[in-house]
Amino acid sequence: MRVILATMAGCVLATLAFGAQARALSQNDRHTCGWGAQIAAEAQQAKLSGVTLYATRKKLQVRKFPKPWMRMTAFGITEQTYNSRSRLKPAAIKRTYFEQCVQHATARR
Repeated sequence: MRVILATMAGCVLATLAFGAQARALSQNDRHTCGWGAQIAAEAQQAKLSGVTLYATRKKLQVRKFPKPWMRMTAFGITEQTYNSRSRLKPAAIKRTYFEQCVQHATARR
């Protein structure tokens, strides 16, 4: 019983700490993480639908990006997604990518 309570308390503290870290990020960092998460989710959706990496890259090539660095970053995220063996749903990929991006951005500070 004590182990369960200790585990639950640890989860609550971890959740609160993660929330505090996410608030410490700048609006730009949160936007960038959200953008990358969306690219990863779209790539996962295409992969699970049977679209080839080549076709997905072609779509990215004609897509308009507001910043020059976004195109190559989108290619990299897409390639990593296709190389992964993951069969998770796109929503799970999006959530995981965002959480890990936030952790990385927080650690960078």
